[in-house]
Amino acid sequence: MTISTLETNIVKKTLVKCGWLISLDPKIGELKEAELLIEGDRIAAAGIRLDAAHDELIDASEMIVMPGLIDAHIHVWQCGLRGIGSEWLGPDYHANIHANLATKYQPQDNYLGNLVGSLNQIDGGVTTVLDFCHNLKSLEQAERAIDALEETGIRAVFAHGTAKPPTAPGGVPFTHVPHPRDRVEALRKGRLASDDRLVTMAMAVLGPHYGTLEVAEQDLRLAREFGLLSTSHATRRYADCVAPRGYVRLAEAGLLGPDHNIVHANYFDDAELDAVLGAGATITSTVLVELHGHAADPLTVRVRARGVMPSIGIDVEPIVTGDMFREMQGALLHARWATVRDNESVGKPPMKTIGVRSREALQWATIGNARVIGLEDRIGTLTPGKKADITMLRASDLNLFPVHDPIFAVVEQAHAGNVDTVIIDGAVKKRHGKLLFSQDTLRRRQVELAESASRVMREGNFALRAT
Repeated sequence: MTISTLETNIVKKTLVKCGWLISLDPKIGELKEAELLIEGDRIAAAGIRLDAAHDELIDASEMIVMPGLIDAHIHVWQCGLRGIGSEWLGPDYHANIHANLATKYQPQDNYLGNLVGSLNQIDGGVTTVLDFCHNLKSLEQAERAIDALEETGIRAVFAHGTAKPPTAPGGVPFTHVPHPRDRVEALRKGRLASDDRLVTMAMAVLGPHYGTLEVAEQDLRLAREFGLLSTSHATRRYADCVAPRGYVRLAEAGLLGPDHNIVHANYFDDAELDAVLGAGATITSTVLVELHGHAADPLTVRVRARGVMPSIGIDVEPIVTGDMFREMQGALLHARWATVRDNESVGKPPMKTIGVRSREALQWATIGNARVIGLEDRIGTLTPGKKADITMLRASDLNLFPVHDPIFAVVEQAHAGNVDTVIIDGAVKKRHGKLLFSQDTLRRRQVELAESASRVMREGNFALRAT
């Protein structure tokens, strides 16, 4: 019995020999030919020549070792519909997805989408997602979505959302339906009771753009009652909102704070933006999606100008890529272009230095995203004591070699195909460019996902537009 207890308490030590180490911790910085020590699920030390005792050695001497990327907003369940909306605009998305295809999803469809979608995120160097799961019609459907997240081993904040079907004759529109307390209570008092597990819980609520103010108030109070982060979409112009300027009224009522994350908000005027940020709420931009179909700029530039670190995410894979490197690059390029445009618009002389530095974009995809999903104390930097969520890129790949500056290489040059190794919570999930998830199981699930997507589109009488 004593021997068994001792064996259980043994913590594995892994030493990573890095070609380049990007810590994003100002006390550590970026180091060449450095070492990173992992003890169990946490980072124990980072530096030059640690000479630390270890049980396993990972040779990353030709790699860039960095914090795992974080996707602060993605609808993972939609991955089976990848690319079908590449030429859609906003109204097409809502008509085809929420009013049609989403209504055909059953629990197993959510499981398959979340499983393959999460594995794709890991494969691309993402170690954490906020899964905004907003097609749910039952507790079973939510449970199967969570099953998939847990099976892949990704770190996830599962944001429980609700379906948005067309209103049946004589029925109540979804805009007037509060979040289902019974499901929230079942999950929060059941499998997602702890905030210390790999998959934790949040609430994906309607918010005043898609629901009445009364529903928004009730949902936010419910989230706070159960100690949950809440998050909502804000994509509409004021004339199209269910409750125009509702976020100002929520802020005035004391219902907004760091426990609420707003996604998009491109059409906020300065007064509403200041009210939201002044209350401590956070904003996440999904720049590729927003540039795809919105006239107003992503809010990264306006948020940054107010001294707040931006946050970014993928959002909708039916419309854009699921590659967080491309989202990061797109967010940076838009922000740089916007600073040049704004400088020119007020008649100032041409800028002599770049408006937004590369390092900032990497911080948005790590530190900024960890902050808005409530996990900044655990992830986002390679700081001793934080969780060992690590991504390693092959610096010898032709599109990266030779590496002169690792930050520039990661932000400006890299893509998901450069990811060699991914560690989540101290456990290796990808090694030598291959996921460690059972390949036989993955192949079966891919076949099932394709069949699921085909059935959903067939039941919805959906056909791709001719190209």
